[in-house]
Amino acid sequence: STLVFAGVVWVTVINTPGWAGVQGAFFDPAVAVKALPKVWDGFLLNLQVLALSLITVSAVALLIALVRTLRGPVFFPLRVLAAGYTDLFRGLPFIIVLYLVGYGLPTIAGVRIPVVVLGVLAVTLTYSSYVAEVIRAGIEAVHPSQRLAARALGLGHGQTMRRVVLPQALRKMTPPLMNDFISMQKDVGLISILGAVDAIAAARSVASLTYNFTPYVVAGLLFVL
Repeated sequence: STLVFAGVVWVTVINTPGWAGVQGAFFDPAVAVKALPKVWDGFLLNLQVLALSLITVSAVALLIALVRTLRGPVFFPLRVLAAGYTDLFRGLPFIIVLYLVGYGLPTIAGVRIPVVVLGVLAVTLTYSSYVAEVIRAGIEAVHPSQRLAARALGLGHGQTMRRVVLPQALRKMTPPLMNDFISMQKDVGLISILGAVDAIAAARSVASLTYNFTPYVVAGLLFVL
């Protein structure tokens, strides 16, 4: 099967008239070596936004999930606000949130705001809504008897969540949380539209000088790694 697959790739891709042009335009080693330092410097900005966003998204998402799992009619307004937040930002495309935050917020504030702050804020607004639903699903997947047993032992609501429910929910949440993390680490590449010189912007800059798309492939490989 491996030989058959290699033969299909050879016939349909490599042994075609246009492959030489594609190879020169997208997979030029000389251009890749030339672009790597600049793209790497920009990629460090993406990593900075990602690292900060992991902290803010985790905190905001956990808060929203806990609010949505509160019982009793007295918490109904809070539950409605939390549900409206998650529905709104799960429905808005991330690029629109970037435009609204990146160009609207500095205009309202009347001051220049660092691109890293704007990027982290946009990522937090969008991805905390996704992660909050994952956390809420994990909390509700823990059998109610666990919560009742903890309360019977004298634990309060906060202690029950921290010591009994959340540790069990974390094991159930890990696979979908990894999906959200992967999506988030890719979407931080969109902060280039705010004028940030990240990996994508650096690749675009080198590509405009070399008339070659290899820098984009270099940036893509960095994100995969």
